[in-house]
Amino acid sequence: MTHKTALVLIAHGTEEMEVVITVDVLRRAGIHVVLASVDVEGAVAECSRGVKVVGDVRLEDYQQQQQNPLDAIIIPGGLNGAKTMAASSTVRGLLTTYHKAGRLVAAICAGPTVLAAAGIAPGSKITSYPSVRAELDSDYAYSEERVVQDGNMITSRGPGTAMEFALAIAKYLVGQSQSETVAAQLILP
Repeated sequence: MTHKTALVLIAHGTEEMEVVITVDVLRRAGIHVVLASVDVEGAVAECSRGVKVVGDVRLEDYQQQQQNPLDAIIIPGGLNGAKTMAASSTVRGLLTTYHKAGRLVAAICAGPTVLAAAGIAPGSKITSYPSVRAELDSDYAYSEERVVQDGNMITSRGPGTAMEFALAIAKYLVGQSQSETVAAQLILP
C-alpha cells in the first residue's frame, strides 16, 4: 500500500476546529499530514478563536524542500485565514498545479473562496459557509449539501461539518473501508 500525504494550510484567522479535526481524522486514517503556515512569521498561527496552532513548516520553506508532490492540498476556513490564502500567489499556484494534475483539492467554510481566487474548476458543484456564498454563486453550481465532491475537489460548509469533510477526504485518499474504520473508532454512525 502506498502512503498518502496531504498538505493542510494554516494562517492567522484560520478556523481551528476545521484544522484540528481534519488533521486528526486523516492521521487516524494513516495519511501523512503536513501543516504549513502561510504568511506567518515562524510556524505558529493564531486561529479565529485565539487558539494557537503550530505548523510543521512555513509554506515557502516547505516548497523549497519538497521533492515529490503530495496527494492533496486542504484549505480550512476562517474568514481572515481564507483572505490571507486567497491573496497568496504561492497558494493560488499550488492549488492550480494540484487540481490540473488530478490531485485532490479540498476546502471548507470560507476556504472555497480561495479555490475561486485561484480559478479552480469554474462551473463545478461547490458548497461553503453561507456568508461567502455570494462570492461563489456566479462561478459555481452552488449546493447547500454538507459535503460536496465534484471530481478531484471536495468542499464543505463549516465547523459543524468538519468531521464529515475529513472523512470524505480520507475516503477519497485511502478508500471507503479505511474511512469507515476511522468513523467507527470515533463512534460515529
